[in-house]
Amino acid sequence: MSRRVVVIGAGPAGLAAAQAALAHGAEVVVVDEGERIGGQFWRHHDTLTDRRLQHQLPRFERLRAVLDRATVHSSTSVWRIETDGGLRVHALSGPADGAARVGLTIEADALVIATGAHDRALPVPGWTLPGVTTAGAAQALAKRDGVALGRRTVVSGAGPFLLPVAASLAHVGGEVAEVLEATGLAAIARGWGRAPWQLAGAAGKSGELGEYLASLARHRTPYRFGQAVTRIHGDRAVEAVSVQRLDADWRPIAGSERIVECDAVALGHGFTPRLEAAIQAGCDISSDRFVTVDERQATSVAGVFAAGEVTGIAGADAALAEGAVAGFVAAGGGLDDERMRGPLRARGRMHAFAERLATHAIGRGWTAWLDDETIVCRCESVTRARIAEFAGPGGDEAASVSVTTVGANGDAGGDRSASSRGIRLATRAGLGACQGRTCGRSVEEILGRPLGLDRRPVLSSVRLGELAACEPSPPK
Repeated sequence: MSRRVVVIGAGPAGLAAAQAALAHGAEVVVVDEGERIGGQFWRHHDTLTDRRLQHQLPRFERLRAVLDRATVHSSTSVWRIETDGGLRVHALSGPADGAARVGLTIEADALVIATGAHDRALPVPGWTLPGVTTAGAAQALAKRDGVALGRRTVVSGAGPFLLPVAASLAHVGGEVAEVLEATGLAAIARGWGRAPWQLAGAAGKSGELGEYLASLARHRTPYRFGQAVTRIHGDRAVEAVSVQRLDADWRPIAGSERIVECDAVALGHGFTPRLEAAIQAGCDISSDRFVTVDERQATSVAGVFAAGEVTGIAGADAALAEGAVAGFVAAGGGLDDERMRGPLRARGRMHAFAERLATHAIGRGWTAWLDDETIVCRCESVTRARIAEFAGPGGDEAASVSVTTVGANGDAGGDRSASSRGIRLATRAGLGACQGRTCGRSVEEILGRPLGLDRRPVLSSVRLGELAACEPSPPK
């Protein structure tokens, strides 16, 4: 009897896992919250304004064709995972803002978590002005609608992703005033120049890099290292930005400020893995906040595997290789199978590439560019000053205050120890629609300690009526 493999997420890792599990004869169920499969990487596969804006479309078409043999639930949000007495996935199918979603409970022999990651944008004074988006959103506008974010855009953040964003904006007719990489040139040279032979297997990435740099040169776009947007100016919309040089820890260097006129800003400071499903399943999470897996992509929970950006930010090629390994092993296959030789080699090559991405890790000094009135939690309009009231030693420059009880008016008081729930209730940071997905890491860095703001009992928003209508789990 074939095993049933449930794959959560239909991006590169999830699609590769489904393909590999099907190849080993498993029954495959794919669950994805998007309206169409493809994840963040291929989410505009059928709405692209220009196919040149998307890499690896032929690979996607091959993966999509295989799904004819799988059960695919799109526009379906997983809200709970059970691992005691068997694996069960509870989900609601239908548009997230719809009022008639249908509850699903899917039994599984094995589970592959491929939930990916989302953009991270660090708070900047003025970042709530119209005209400011994440780098990913700016690229999405270009890919899907052929629209540049503004007439003149500054792209600021860290990591190689800034390059395709700038190229996409230029391709659709926008002017990119500058690309600002927060990591200094010396650090980049050390990180990427170390053991260059290890990158020989990632030659495709070199080709992409060449294309992006050629685009910058063609459009005469400055690419500056060790600099960042530290303030955004404007009355009703973006009018200009302040740019400063940063030290090695990302602290702004006094006296280095200059003004760049623009009407749009794209911020991209890397990516944050979507860990909610893995955390609820009970998977071990590493100190750098990724799902811990072994060479089989198996997590610490029996029958649960993970692949893609939830195990480490490494790009689509690594996600495809990891997904293939996870899906094949989840279906009962072994790493010694001939069909695993290619994915295992690809995984090794791309992990060497991923190690270099740590060169662009966010420095702890970035909080120095915030002022007291900077909004950190956009959902609830919570400022840095409000959050910093509860900072402890090593955190933002504020007194240590503890919080486990909160008064009726929402104010903290009394002798209390810091907790995720206490911080949420006292500051309201993380209580909005995104539930801390956008601000959680930033809040923790301002406070100077991890709080587990990504640990939630329910994975996605559920109406009380929907919860009440869900069928109870079968007896264990």
